[in-house]
Amino acid sequence: MSDNRIQLIAKLHQMQGGICFIGEEPLDLTKDKLEIDHIIPRAKGGKDDENNYAVTCEFHNRNKSDADLRVARCIARYEKIKDKYITNGPNRPNLGDFLNETGGGKYEVTAVVNADTFEYTLSEKGIAKHVTPLFHDKFSGMTSVFLELPIEYVFHDERINPRAVGSRLRGLVEEFLDRRPQLHSGLAWGVIKNGKIKVHVFDGQHKAVSQMLLGNQNILVRLFLNPDMKALLEANTNAGTSLRQIAFDKATQRFLGSQIFWEKVDEYRKATSRKEDDLNFSEHDLLGFFKGEHREIRRYIVDDLRVGVIHHPKNRLKAYVEFSGRAKEKPLSYSTIEKTFFSFFIHKEPLLTPMNLRLEVGENPRELEKQQLVELMNIIAEEMFENHYDFDLGTDKVEDKIRNKENIPDGHLRATRMSREEVAYNWLRYVHNLIKRYYLMRGEIIEDDELFEHKFPTELWGLIRKLIKNLGALPLWVNHSLSSPVFGGKQNYDFWKIIFETGKTQTGLQVLAKPLNLDDLIS
Repeated sequence: MSDNRIQLIAKLHQMQGGICFIGEEPLDLTKDKLEIDHIIPRAKGGKDDENNYAVTCEFHNRNKSDADLRVARCIARYEKIKDKYITNGPNRPNLGDFLNETGGGKYEVTAVVNADTFEYTLSEKGIAKHVTPLFHDKFSGMTSVFLELPIEYVFHDERINPRAVGSRLRGLVEEFLDRRPQLHSGLAWGVIKNGKIKVHVFDGQHKAVSQMLLGNQNILVRLFLNPDMKALLEANTNAGTSLRQIAFDKATQRFLGSQIFWEKVDEYRKATSRKEDDLNFSEHDLLGFFKGEHREIRRYIVDDLRVGVIHHPKNRLKAYVEFSGRAKEKPLSYSTIEKTFFSFFIHKEPLLTPMNLRLEVGENPRELEKQQLVELMNIIAEEMFENHYDFDLGTDKVEDKIRNKENIPDGHLRATRMSREEVAYNWLRYVHNLIKRYYLMRGEIIEDDELFEHKFPTELWGLIRKLIKNLGALPLWVNHSLSSPVFGGKQNYDFWKIIFETGKTQTGLQVLAKPLNLDDLIS
């Protein structure tokens, strides 16, 4: 290493406070392998000047997520917080986690509402009284005000906004670095009590987090004052579902639908003079009460069931589900879960039986449905994914790697291939048919979508596990020669239906030694 390079590294090391520019972890000049890179890449107009140089550790420079080191540093900050909070519950990390890590969410705003103005003071930050105009919405009757608040005065509302902050914030970071303005302010609500208001942000968390990662300590929000919370929750949900004004992924839509379901339950209880914990009424009663909302109530009922299954604390398959965007690190997308497990096994019609029916003895139809679907998912997690699937390898271009003769362990390849939506849909049909046939052999006729509302005997669970184990043992999942003709691209459901029923593709390519037979699969 030249003397000039050694001197530059030492100077940059000192300027950066002895930490890696990307990973922000301590650098040892004598032990660590260090690299120099442009902060702003030359392709973006960055100069060959020491003011545009940074020193990084070899690991972060080789694995950086962007050529612009400022973006790479933001993504590294995001990944650290994500890794810390992702196991804390559903839809993590969220805005609250980032506020917690950056000193936000500490204080309430001192406020007074007048006829046409809003007076507020941020005394903890030494900010004197400000006066700003109120805005009155003639349609909703709500009042709001626009404020720029230090993050110490901002809190996250998980109830209205359950979304996780995803890595797609990279684009927002780039927008802000390119000096493009924020086109929409965040949305928040608060209730004034004893001259104080706690500001709960429920929309715009990606914009807020992007700015926080870049070091901005202030958030611009439209604050709804003393709002009708039911109307606000439904407006936000509709914006991300039927109106498509907000990019809600399916998992978030279901979570919001579940929230609204219990809002409707509470509304029904109050209207019928029931106690807060009374469940002695049916889903069908709710449908009859909320006339004109039949379609919505049906959706909320199923949404609550979906959320109860996928976010059940004992659900081990959840660790392998990507909840937003297309899965690359994890093998299953949430969309696949909906189109396979939930499509086959959830009873989508409102029940006529009371919601508390046999609840105390563990035989409530909805609770059985949830618990047994979780049990099925756990068996699949055990047999297909645990100790087999490698998150570091992920699913990205796995078939390309096979064709390039790269070493992909059989267990990982099997899990990846069986996780494809069109594949999973077809082998789960055999699980469904097994359960259906089991009851028919016992002389019991049960509707297809009510199967999981009946308690499975131990014998049936043993047959289900054997079926899944034998499906996973089929040679096609680890056959490298099938990478191009069979696994080379996304196929439709019928493609795999034909393979399972005939052993061949439509073009006659032999994929299985013989057609799948349910008796063989449980023998």
